[in-house]
Amino acid sequence: APAPPPARHLFSDPAEVEALRGNLLAWYHRCKRDLPWRALAATEPDADRRGYAVWVSEIMLQQTQVATVINYYNRWMQKWPTLQALAQASLEEVNELWAGLGYYSRGKRLQEAARKVVSELAGRMPRTAEDLQKLLPGVGRYTAGAIASISYGQATGVVDGNVIRVLCRLRCIGADSSSPAVIEQLWDMANALVDRSRPGDFNQALMELGATVCVPKAPLCGECPVKQHCQAWCRKLFGNTPKVPDVEDCGVGDCPLCPPATEPWDSNLGVTNFPRKAAKKPPRAMRTATCVLERRGCHGAPEYLIVQRPSSGLLAGLWEFPSLPLAQDLQEEREREELADHLQVWTGRPVAAKGLRFIGEVIHIFSHIHQTYVVYSLPLDGDMTLDPALSPSRWVTEDEFHASAVSTAMKKVWRA
Repeated sequence: APAPPPARHLFSDPAEVEALRGNLLAWYHRCKRDLPWRALAATEPDADRRGYAVWVSEIMLQQTQVATVINYYNRWMQKWPTLQALAQASLEEVNELWAGLGYYSRGKRLQEAARKVVSELAGRMPRTAEDLQKLLPGVGRYTAGAIASISYGQATGVVDGNVIRVLCRLRCIGADSSSPAVIEQLWDMANALVDRSRPGDFNQALMELGATVCVPKAPLCGECPVKQHCQAWCRKLFGNTPKVPDVEDCGVGDCPLCPPATEPWDSNLGVTNFPRKAAKKPPRAMRTATCVLERRGCHGAPEYLIVQRPSSGLLAGLWEFPSLPLAQDLQEEREREELADHLQVWTGRPVAAKGLRFIGEVIHIFSHIHQTYVVYSLPLDGDMTLDPALSPSRWVTEDEFHASAVSTAMKKVWRA
């Protein structure tokens, strides 16, 4: 069994815990940002509506910055103010509103879960973190804890990227913060720290601290309401004096939360020595040939062919210009030939590779993919019948393209 963490990494002093809670909650009351989901959670008397409002915000905020989410959240809640309204929406409508927000499976799972609440749970949101995680698709441990504490007052902690950073600095946790063992210890800490009388406010305060003060680079330690409880800050101030135990006091190789002996404290980094993560794998490179097929519509305005992606996988269910994955290091002539063969499926007639006009390359970075779109265009003469046996497809005007559920990557292709 792994060695238990030494007491100096834990919050073992009840008086310190109470002081930390009080200072953090007082700061949050003074300094919290005015965000629409917080206003709804604070004023909505109906428990299910409150839970739904928090749920939508937490799903949207996964891997996405607050400033980006606000507009999407307001439009979403205006269109679907209740679980029941969302359950009646189509996936196409959900994708259209979600377009540009990224990680598109989030919207799909949110709607699936809303339908499950309506059809299987009598329209009533689960009230505990355990039930939320067990019963709702797409709701993980963090999201369940956030909904349960903020909406229903359950005294359960939360651990997201901001909380990881705050806790690692408060207790000089230098082991790989993405490892399962360390994550489990951080959950134990979060559950021990959470204020039993105001769990929702406390969890939001801890996340707010990480988002606005205890930021990854250049943290504002002078403004931190809990700096006197922060071992990383004390170490930065006092170094390895007797007042502050040295990280290596735990014993090199024995403490599961200390930094590896090969990565000692760097005085130039200060509190940003923590947290530490294993090196990320570089995103894999992919190339895709994409063609903008254009025709004259019945009213003379140009129209463009878009096709729907499969219902699972990357960008599931979104619309795009006809596209074809390419092998790496393929010669341009061969790229054209393969794309021309692919387009023949859509046009129903042979496409000459030399007729494809090269536009340029568009790069889009997904979290795990470095995607290059090799963009071509092809004007078509005459009418063209779309085969209903193929993936869903349709001709759209420029305005209709922008109103469709298309990804940010396809909007980049359009601009090119």
